[in-house]
Amino acid sequence: MYDKDIRKDEEMKKRLIRMAKEKLPNSYAPYSHYNVAAAALFDSGNIYTGVNVESALLSITICAERNAIFHAIAEGERKLLAIAVVGGPDGKCSEYCVPCGVCRQLMRDFADKDSMIILSAKNEDDYMEKTLDEMLPYSFGPESL
Repeated sequence: MYDKDIRKDEEMKKRLIRMAKEKLPNSYAPYSHYNVAAAALFDSGNIYTGVNVESALLSITICAERNAIFHAIAEGERKLLAIAVVGGPDGKCSEYCVPCGVCRQLMRDFADKDSMIILSAKNEDDYMEKTLDEMLPYSFGPESL
């Protein structure tokens, strides 16, 4: 079990960013040319990666964040602690790549909105850190039902 406070674990943050960057070349974005990769940490301590995969039928395209989270869920994970997201035009990380609204909502179903962090990174030393609540204020979650 991962028992550290992710907000204070700089080594883990860098590891997540590094793992996402390593997967970025695997992104498949022939239409938008906006490549994205993600690495998601769950409370088991396991990290799952994903990349965006586009289709000519754009509605079935999958974001990197959802790809990573769905992989984790398929392996039995349920509590998301952190996710690192990297990407940009033609895979160049020249800007902070932030999760779309759909991905943020999915994160909300599997994370504590006040402590889960999102790392939008250019590299291991240049990243923006936000809690899920900061990225998705006034959210609708499982307790809302």
